[in-house]
Amino acid sequence: MEKTLYSDNYTRLRLWLRDQRHKKNVTMKELAMRLDVIHSWVGKVELGERRLDIVEYIHYCNALDIDPTEGINLIQSEKKKGVH
Repeated sequence: MEKTLYSDNYTRLRLWLRDQRHKKNVTMKELAMRLDVIHSWVGKVELGERRLDIVEYIHYCNALDIDPTEGINLIQSEKKKGVH
């Protein structure tokens, strides 16, 4: 099994998170303040330099007021199509 940080599914998930942040018109600095982290942490997540664990992922989604299951469903739907 490849490291999740470099998987297609993780890339899809982090790009989805970035797109959701943009749709909400939230800057990286604003999101970082909501999460109580430095803004470079958000940048590293969005660039794929840092992996979110499941708890961090849920906090990230909550900070953006998005449903975490949407991102999970995105990955699940790709799996059903045969994309890894």
